[in-house]
Amino acid sequence: MSKIFTPTNQIRLTNVAVVRMKKGGKRFEIACYKNKVISWRNGIEKDIDEVLQTHSVFTNVSKGQVAKKEDLQTVFDTDNLTDICKRILEKGELQISDKERSAQLDASFKDIATIVADKCVNPETKRPYSVTMIEKAMKDVHYSVKPNRNSKQQALEVIRLIKTVLPLERAMMRLKVESSSKDAKKLKEKFIAL
Repeated sequence: MSKIFTPTNQIRLTNVAVVRMKKGGKRFEIACYKNKVISWRNGIEKDIDEVLQTHSVFTNVSKGQVAKKEDLQTVFDTDNLTDICKRILEKGELQISDKERSAQLDASFKDIATIVADKCVNPETKRPYSVTMIEKAMKDVHYSVKPNRNSKQQALEVIRLIKTVLPLERAMMRLKVESSSKDAKKLKEKFIAL
């Protein structure tokens, strides 16, 4: 009967986010907690021990290959692991999973549709479109969200694209102007001229 051998000296890293940095032709990775990396970069989290799972620098986190001290010394000019980890945290790329990426894209898609629905109306009825109608029109024109651009920029692009399949125009702004009675006549004449 065979026996299953379980190594006792291996530490399993769970809930891991990998921050990767390529420098000097070599790849360096650190294992962090997902939500803490963003907090660290925004300046909310100050304690590096709360961010890092281990103070080791890896060449490959998933395989557990630790980076050589000579490589760290030549690339980072120091062998202090905490300083190197801080540099990688600040300048490295945060790797995200497919599920997280698709969730972010879905949220951006809905956000863009909401912005378009707020800013545009049907020119015949002067009534706003629902968010679901805008989403359907976005799918009809095969719009794909660009993760590196903000939602407002993309919403303006979507408005131009949707005009091909839906009657759409920007909603007119309504202004309410309050002034003292002595200036009211002058202002009224100027607004009528507009």
